Amino acid sequence: MQLCSMAAVTAVLLSLLVAFLPASTVEAHNITKILNDFPDFSTFNHYLTITHLADEINNRQTITVCAVDNAGMADLLSKHLSVYAMKNVLSLHVLLDYFGAKKLHQITNGTALAATMFQATGTASGSSGFVNITDLKGGKVGFGSEDSGKTDATFVKSLKEIAYNISVIQISSTLPSAEAEAPTPEPAAVNITSLMSAHGCKNFAEALLASSALKTFSDNIDGGLSVFCPLDDAFKAFAPKFKNLTIAGKQALLEYHGVPVYQSMSMLKSSNGLMNTLATDGANKYDFTVQNDGQDVTIKTKLVTAKIVGTLIDQQPLIIFTLNKVLLPEELFKGALSPAPAPAPEADAPVADSPKSSKKKKHKSPPAPASSDAPADSPDGAVADQEADGSNAVEIKGFRLAALGLMLCFASLVM
Repeated sequence: MQLCSMAAVTAVLLSLLVAFLPASTVEAHNITKILNDFPDFSTFNHYLTITHLADEINNRQTITVCAVDNAGMADLLSKHLSVYAMKNVLSLHVLLDYFGAKKLHQITNGTALAATMFQATGTASGSSGFVNITDLKGGKVGFGSEDSGKTDATFVKSLKEIAYNISVIQISSTLPSAEAEAPTPEPAAVNITSLMSAHGCKNFAEALLASSALKTFSDNIDGGLSVFCPLDDAFKAFAPKFKNLTIAGKQALLEYHGVPVYQSMSMLKSSNGLMNTLATDGANKYDFTVQNDGQDVTIKTKLVTAKIVGTLIDQQPLIIFTLNKVLLPEELFKGALSPAPAPAPEADAPVADSPKSSKKKKHKSPPAPASSDAPADSPDGAVADQEADGSNAVEIKGFRLAALGLMLCFASLVM
């Protein structure tokens, strides 16, 4: 009598295969990297970056970017628009729907009205933030802003399509819009240290005011800045170690809490991985890892894991998050990376009825070397993270062995 039927084995194998497959996710895209493959679009790509539209595009799904080559950008550049007006104009070239080459030639009733990122800002009045797409005679497709009321450009070719996620197409020229090109007032300057002091990060703010790091933060705001600010309790507990750092070490630690790009919470969740900081400089990596932990987002160094617990301001190009711990870079706290070895397992300990063995001396491990910039005591969490990784590996191996056994069982039944 067989212990398991063929149907049962098949069902178990299928469930295991599903378990081993990664969760279904939408393929991430990066508009800057996509356009980097097309040098003729370097000007368009440049302005997507400095207006921070690239970040917003990367954070959206189901989108179409109507790119214009360097020659086609000449007319727009001759208008000498401010960076804020330029952002509005380029926002008009980002459609909030997916239009691949095939779909453009199969538009229902020959015309479609597409909402754009400019419309989504709430700045555009009425329907001026919409673009008309028309299937013209001779296989051509025309584009025109509602503001102009006519066909301003035509479809040239598809540059990159990730089905139903992002389509990057070339159109012949930019789309004019009097409303998008209108002068836009610059946002008021933000005093980041006053903001921090008023919302639970006074200790970090005072440390910034006493350091050259403040200038580094200020110089990066216009180009995009994300700050990870430890709350007062966390920085107060760290204060004795902070005082022991050199002047250069203090500046590096403070700059380690800033990233020279705007990263919203949703962007952090979709771009897990290593991230450079304001302290990154050549051989000094000064990077950390962004990682999701359920609904939380954590910042992991090799010494500590801190959790984002709030947001002080989210006003692009600046965002300031609050952390429950101070971030410790490896470059300043290398001595804390070598904790003393764990004691021998109980199985190797001498038995209770052996008095001679119990008299053996226990040898202490040598202390970890101290860093000139910081104390050598190991921050909490570093060893625990390593142990967690090891246990996960054991679990996966166990699942694989179980799957292999069931596959062999299945193969014997078929034979």
